[in-house]
Amino acid sequence: MTLRAATPDDLDAIMAIEHRSFPTDAWSSEAMAIELSSPHGRYLVDEHEGAVIGYGGVRALRGSADADIQTIAFDAEYRGAGRGRALLRALLDTAAERGAREVFLEVRADNPGAEGLYRSEGFEEIGRRPRYYQPDDVDAIVMRLVLQHARGATDAAEEATA
Repeated sequence: MTLRAATPDDLDAIMAIEHRSFPTDAWSSEAMAIELSSPHGRYLVDEHEGAVIGYGGVRALRGSADADIQTIAFDAEYRGAGRGRALLRALLDTAAERGAREVFLEVRADNPGAEGLYRSEGFEEIGRRPRYYQPDDVDAIVMRLVLQHARGATDAAEEATA
């Protein structure tokens, strides 16, 4: 598994996966290009034998208390092998490094695999957006993770001065 920072040169590969993964509600190439170049986010790609097989992004403004997982997608044959979990954890690390204390995301209610991954990493459902994903009329499950890094850093500092 090779995770690396996404670049504008990855746009075509990302969009191919995006359209295969989300055929009815894929992001536009223009929106994804803006995401890839934004200083407020970080996008990573996963490569296998030199080909991009997955990607994900987090929007995390430096110093902000919260962050948002924007998207995670993999080609079907690479799902369920731990790659999504590794990518999610790398994105959460970015959020924590930038100062976030909470991370939010939306997941399609008809995607139990992704929902299960997020729950297993500590995300909890905090709401629903009815019929959010169009044209499929699928609800979005809104989830939140409270990052533990702030408490861990405080505990370590207290132990060092004790």
